[in-house]
Amino acid sequence: MPNAPLTGRRIALTRPAASSSDWRARLTALGAEVVELPLIRVTKDINLHTLNEVFQELGGYEWIIFTSVNGVRYFFEEFHRVYDDIRAFGLMRIAVVGEATAAAVREQHLRVEVQPKKASAEELAMALIEREGMDSAKVLVITGNKNRETLAQKLEEARAIVDILPVYRTEETDLAADPVAGDFRAKGADAILFASPSAAQSFFDQAAALRLAAKAKRPLAGSIGPSTTATMKQLGLPVDFEADEASLEALLEALKTKLSRG
Repeated sequence: MPNAPLTGRRIALTRPAASSSDWRARLTALGAEVVELPLIRVTKDINLHTLNEVFQELGGYEWIIFTSVNGVRYFFEEFHRVYDDIRAFGLMRIAVVGEATAAAVREQHLRVEVQPKKASAEELAMALIEREGMDSAKVLVITGNKNRETLAQKLEEARAIVDILPVYRTEETDLAADPVAGDFRAKGADAILFASPSAAQSFFDQAAALRLAAKAKRPLAGSIGPSTTATMKQLGLPVDFEADEASLEALLEALKTKLSRG
């Protein structure tokens, strides 16, 4: 692919191994050499007692909020295990953070009512409050072990009744002995892509295991959106480019634009 826009470029991915295939395929199609650094892993982790309580009250929620694709995936795995009819989902309206999360909901043949243009917890809370106020609204937030505390807090400040159901766990991986990480240390990359605050935190925590050799190419750092950017800046990591919206396509566009200018 000599005319592809990323031909000859090395791009490091920090996605979990189980969810990096689409990203790798898109980068490869653009001509890039992909270096996979799975800085985090995501696994289903649900308290069955809490899940049972939520399912018993499912018809009483006015809103269900999904903050990630993983939340949609693992929630509906359990939903379909318990119920054999989508109508058991009831009349809950759905709000999401991010286009990828919205797409995952649509795959369940359900409609997203609220999706802010900027993929952040603060923007979603504001969009819900501005839409109709949330006084006494009963809301279910589906998330992971690293809860969207800001989202719940802002909704509660608007007098909503918020329940949180964690359905997955995000953990850092140890790349110290990973041969791909060794290749990254030796050669570096043209760019490294961060798609979550957790990946940025893991990169920071594993600085010693990922320290570049003297002659390695130091990569430009790209962020998928505001929450990831905020974490990167808080950790002192550079943010050389950011996607216009929290999606793979937008991040790839930002990447191509940044590299073409370099």
